[in-house]
Amino acid sequence: MAAVEVSGGKQVAGVGAKLADPVVVQVNGADGNALPGALVSLRGDGLALNPTQALSDSSGQLSVSVQLGGNAGGYELVADTPKQGGGIATLSIREIALGYREKVGKEVSYKYCGACHDPESTPERVSNLDNLTPPLPHPLTDGNTLNPMSDADLVKIIADGGSALGKSPQTPGYRSTLTQAQIKVWCNTYERSPIRPTKHLLASTDSGRYICLACQRPLE
Repeated sequence: MAAVEVSGGKQVAGVGAKLADPVVVQVNGADGNALPGALVSLRGDGLALNPTQALSDSSGQLSVSVQLGGNAGGYELVADTPKQGGGIATLSIREIALGYREKVGKEVSYKYCGACHDPESTPERVSNLDNLTPPLPHPLTDGNTLNPMSDADLVKIIADGGSALGKSPQTPGYRSTLTQAQIKVWCNTYERSPIRPTKHLLASTDSGRYICLACQRPLE
């Protein structure tokens, strides 16, 4: 017997906000098939959940409304269901809450950086990566390249373009587009940590936890 995530994990919203989509959990029996009428209990520090306990429906699934807590960072939703032979089957699902600083950094990155640094297009933004000439921009998750750079260098490149530091001239300058505060908050939210070797760019939250603003993955 097992509980599995159907949808709703790794969503991102502001602190205290209700997630746009419910979290859907499915209970499967020992034969791997969906199990209707299974008791599922839900919990999560700082989360407001509705319901907190219910039976799986005819498809073996349970839909849960989730409201994030008041602190920025990663949250863990835990679903428990009793096994038929004894014991508990447990499922852990992560969600992310962004504070003001993280939200501004994410918005700036998505609007101005993602079109060239992210190869994937979205309904709101078409990737321009295929139209650029080599060397292509590094992904924002490439910590091996970006983590050693100082904040001063990042600010310089964002403000005055790649050619200001001998980098690719395809990187435009945003001094006339972004305020100095917007540029600095982008750099400050992408903190590099020497004790956390990772290919992700880290965003420190008020609670001392870390997330990657580029891919929205919680980092422990």
